[in-house]
Amino acid sequence: MSEPASISTGIAARYASAVFDLASDDKALDGLEKDVDALDAALGSSADLRALISSPLYSREEQASAMAAISEKMGLAATTGNLLGLLAEKRRLYVLPQLLAELRGMLAEAKGEVTAEVISARPLNKVQSEKLAKTLTAQVGKTVKLTTSVDESLIGGLIVKVGSKMIDTSISSKLGALQNTMKEVG
Repeated sequence: MSEPASISTGIAARYASAVFDLASDDKALDGLEKDVDALDAALGSSADLRALISSPLYSREEQASAMAAISEKMGLAATTGNLLGLLAEKRRLYVLPQLLAELRGMLAEAKGEVTAEVISARPLNKVQSEKLAKTLTAQVGKTVKLTTSVDESLIGGLIVKVGSKMIDTSISSKLGALQNTMKEVG
């Protein structure tokens, strides 16, 4: 891991731990989870928000006022809004994606869930997602929550990551393995 990435992850982990403890003490983990989902969706859909949190061109005050307005508009909990303000004040908004990932992991662990990252060649429909989650739950022994993404270069099949385990049933990886086997033979 590169040094800046590990520093960002360390910073994110400390802030996530503090916010998680505050929400846990206030019995507000459900609200925190809604805020994490809302912020994650906003980051995914808004290039302007991604630019705001990562660009050094915005001053602390501009970032803080923008995050306060976003918090109010999104109806985020006071703890989450205060966190965003603190991150802006300390010029650490760039760790927000890592912080959300850390919080998502902590929330899942508190609920006895495991998150599985699923990459497919085409979007999974509801029946496929439910069947995959049920199968993974049986394998892992915990409730599995899926986060899905699409990568058309897979041609077909899935790549599933659960914790440190990865299952790759994609056609592109099978073609790659076949190509390597044929090189060894010839």
